[in-house]
This record gives sequence, structure tokens and C-alpha cells, in this order.
Amino acid sequence: MIVILSGPPASDKTTLATGLQERLAARGHEFELLHSDDFARRTYEQMYDRVTDSGADWILDGTRYAREIRGRFRTVGEVYVVHVTASRKTALARNRERADPISETGLHVMHVTFEPPRADRTVDTDEHSVGEALDRLETAVLRWLDATD
Repeated sequence: MIVILSGPPASDKTTLATGLQERLAARGHEFELLHSDDFARRTYEQMYDRVTDSGADWILDGTRYAREIRGRFRTVGEVYVVHVTASRKTALARNRERADPISETGLHVMHVTFEPPRADRTVDTDEHSVGEALDRLETAVLRWLDATD
């Protein structure tokens, strides 16, 4: 199974991906975790290669703002996409708190040009705290796991 967290920068994808991996591990479900920030170039090609070369379950964290990039992952098998969203105002505030923020111009551009995915679940991090969002994600992934057994 692959769970993709897709959303504009600073929507809390990384926080949710890491928390989801920890929660699932506590329940005995081991998932590998890849962040798009782990790669300097050819990010999504490298992520795709890593995922398709293993039999592991994965959580993928990345903006993937173009549909063609996200669509490639749907061909791998059991893939579930979570659209993580936040307002531009919230994203700008979160970005300013990052240790290594992206430029505000870059954030604006990516936020405006982001193409929302065909999602199996949407999590609005303006509406839900991190804990509430993780509760919703954990419940969804556990249902998806039950459906694939």
C-alpha cells in the first residue's frame, strides 16, 4: 500500500506523514516514509523508483503539484491519495517558522499553481489540529488496510 500526502508547501504534510507513520507502527503496521525534501533533483522519479523497487508499504510526503507526477504513482498498486490543504495565509505563517523556509514568492506561486489531486481523503489543517488530522488519517488508513486484506 502507498499513502501519498499531497498539498501545497507548508500545509503540514511532513508533520502529518511522520505522525501517521509513528501511529501506524504503534499498531503493528510498518510503513516506510519518503519526503520529497530528501532528494535534491529528479525528486519524484527517484521516489517512484524507490517505491517500485520494494515490496514495502509507503507513506510519501510531497507537493506533487502537477497531475502527471501524481498520476504515475497510481499505477503502482494500492495507492491512496490524501489532499492536505491549508490557506495561503496559514502556509505563509508556517513557512516563516521553518528552520529553512522557502521564499515567500515561491510559496505563493506553488500555492496558486497547485492542482488539487483526485483524493481519497482531504484534510484541511486550518480546520483541524494536528492531533485531529492524525486521528482522521489513521482511521482512514486502517480502513484501507482492512479493505486490502
